[in-house]
Amino acid sequence: MKAFVFPGQGAQFPGMGKALYEENHLAKELFERANEILGFRITDIMFEGTAEELKQTNVTQPAVFLHSVILAKTTPDFAPDMVAGHSLGELSALVANGTLTFEDGLKLVYQRALAMQEACEINPSTMAAILGLADDKVEEICAEITDEVVVPANYNCPGQLVISGSNRGIDIACEKMKEAGAKRALPLPVGGAFHSPLMEPAREKLQTAIEATTFYTPSCPVYQNVSTTAVTDVAEIKANLIAQLTAPVKWTQSVQNMVADGATEFVECGPGKVLQGLVKKIHPEAEVSGL
Repeated sequence: MKAFVFPGQGAQFPGMGKALYEENHLAKELFERANEILGFRITDIMFEGTAEELKQTNVTQPAVFLHSVILAKTTPDFAPDMVAGHSLGELSALVANGTLTFEDGLKLVYQRALAMQEACEINPSTMAAILGLADDKVEEICAEITDEVVVPANYNCPGQLVISGSNRGIDIACEKMKEAGAKRALPLPVGGAFHSPLMEPAREKLQTAIEATTFYTPSCPVYQNVSTTAVTDVAEIKANLIAQLTAPVKWTQSVQNMVADGATEFVECGPGKVLQGLVKKIHPEAEVSGL
């Protein structure tokens, strides 16, 4: 069975999507439609912008989404048996399996990006990657820090867990992780504490937007970051999507469940190869490729 997986923030690169725009008529139409919906020419930033310009959350999220979704829409015989997306990529996955229209997916991604940007400004905060420490040890250290916000945020693959929280909380946690034997505890160049309680203001805003959007019955199950299991029920998809902003991305568990349900081939749909690497670390026998 074939699983299509969609990357999140961090997969962007200057020039992304340009060849697709120039070589495919449908891709060009969709990119131009996106420029209209967003009210600015995101294609100019994607194709000609600097890495710095692409790094702004309000640009990054729609850019990665557009690259992923337009790749899926212009791939002949695109027929996934199951889909999943890492954080932002979950919205790309929901367009790919027909749960959301292209237009509605893009609007939600943009609202999500703006809401997250705003939440970052309310609570200055950050994230750090913890390498070479067991998940349960990372969870235990986070739980011990009670006077600051620090939580596990991204379960990327065994031995790679990203934590999220207040600036001071992350500093304290990084020291404790190193003392406990972590190979690395690296602060990440992100705008804030994504997938933590500090994203609550963004979650509330996004909830309103999600509840006002039409969701359709998907063509195949989505393995969501929050639940990690196959979901096709529209109400459940919505609830998981709303919870996602303040809850951890359980990527390791999602991939394990996809494999348990019969996935043998994983195709990364979007910029970069990050997810191909993570899938290989989670399930070395899996066949991985990119579109």
